[in-house]
Amino acid sequence: MKPHSPDSKPRPRVVIVGAGFGGLTAARRIARLPVQVTLVDRKNHHTFQPLLYQVATAGLSPGEIAAPIRWILRARSNVEVLLEEVVDFNLAQKQVITKEQALDYDFLIIASGATHAYFGHEEWERLAPGLKTIEDALEIRRRVFLAFELAERQAAERTEKDRQAASNDVQSASPLQFVVVGAGPTGVELAGTLAEIAHHAMNHQFRNIDPRQTRILLIEGGPRVLPAYSEELSRKAEAQLRRLGVEVRTSQMVTRIEPGAVWTGNNAGNNNNAGNNNNNDHQKIPASIVLWAAGVAASALGQKLGVPIDRAGRVLVQPDLSIPGHAEVFVIGDLAALNDEDGKMLPGVAPVAIQQGDWVAETIARDLENQPRRNFRYHDKGSLATIGRAAAVAQFPTFELSGYFAWLAWLLIHIFFLIGFRNRLIVMIQWAWAYFTYERGARLITGSNELSGWTQSQPREGGAATGASPVPNPQLFTAGSDRRQ
Repeated sequence: MKPHSPDSKPRPRVVIVGAGFGGLTAARRIARLPVQVTLVDRKNHHTFQPLLYQVATAGLSPGEIAAPIRWILRARSNVEVLLEEVVDFNLAQKQVITKEQALDYDFLIIASGATHAYFGHEEWERLAPGLKTIEDALEIRRRVFLAFELAERQAAERTEKDRQAASNDVQSASPLQFVVVGAGPTGVELAGTLAEIAHHAMNHQFRNIDPRQTRILLIEGGPRVLPAYSEELSRKAEAQLRRLGVEVRTSQMVTRIEPGAVWTGNNAGNNNNAGNNNNNDHQKIPASIVLWAAGVAASALGQKLGVPIDRAGRVLVQPDLSIPGHAEVFVIGDLAALNDEDGKMLPGVAPVAIQQGDWVAETIARDLENQPRRNFRYHDKGSLATIGRAAAVAQFPTFELSGYFAWLAWLLIHIFFLIGFRNRLIVMIQWAWAYFTYERGARLITGSNELSGWTQSQPREGGAATGASPVPNPQLFTAGSDRRQ
């Protein structure tokens, strides 16, 4: 896009809601035009979401994957940033309604993203946090490392008689169990990294427990992990997870979450499981920590527009990314529902949002020059998912990769897209250090030292109704039930 020469007319006002990948890309591109841009977000920072799991697992600190929005746009004199929450829209009056004021616009771009979807069980959120924000990542980090500390303290409090009794009755105790629900990219990343932490990073740092006995369970309702990838890559991803020590259970639907436990049932519509599930209808899985990666729901702002939305709350946009009846209003990123040329729904991933942000900026430039609009076309450059240490899968238009080279490609691409040279350099050094030492440099526990579901004793998995295999090598620490310690 070429910059326009200023004139005497008032500059068109562009309001952008959300500073994720789509909104921030649009703001940077549109700032080159003779317009006034207002970017509104509830947070003062842009988060590089693909690396949130690294914050949640203490590989990186929040400041290494996030940057203040004002700093990113500091060189754009025609861009103002407002720390506010949008609550509604008045499309007839061309206004964005925040909690504090009404903002007029000539063009509106809504890129407010998505949040966790608990499929009608919102009460599960406090027991099984998802991973969408820095706050989510810090809460997951707190729970994960607090579980090890509580287990160590509990084991240390046992008397020698208790220790002897436990060692004589191997069925009286179970190791810590972490359950990750959902085997998409986020779930796979979390499960693989948790296994690395338990089996390597925490080794030799405790005196009364053996973190290597921690069980990491990955539960997926569908027949395979990473369902958006090819069946061959899904198979390889599952094999890599198992090598890292993750127990994968597919075709298992979570039916209930309670403090210290997850209940699952077989998914009758997905019986192509690899044979690792039992045939019972219900199974109780004790869990010190439950993490949610099973689904997302579009931002509630999509419902405020009064236009058609899909079952996930995404706005059914026009081919040029505008909404029906309002050509000046665009919806992009995770909030937009649009099919590609093959009739498949565009995925809710960063490359889609970035390309849409670019496209909307180009569309506004064409409108200002009275040129006809063009329909959005997504150029799929490939998808990558990391699994763990030197383990990943990559699916490109013409070839596929798995293992070390896929992990290396994932590493380089994500470092390249980080904002700021300092962030790239720090992340590269941190990852290099972690690769050779297994160290997790940000293992800080902040906030409460209480953990929902922690107790002095835990029932064995499933009981008589499950037929689950016994836990190997049980240690002297347990968690479960709904009583807090």
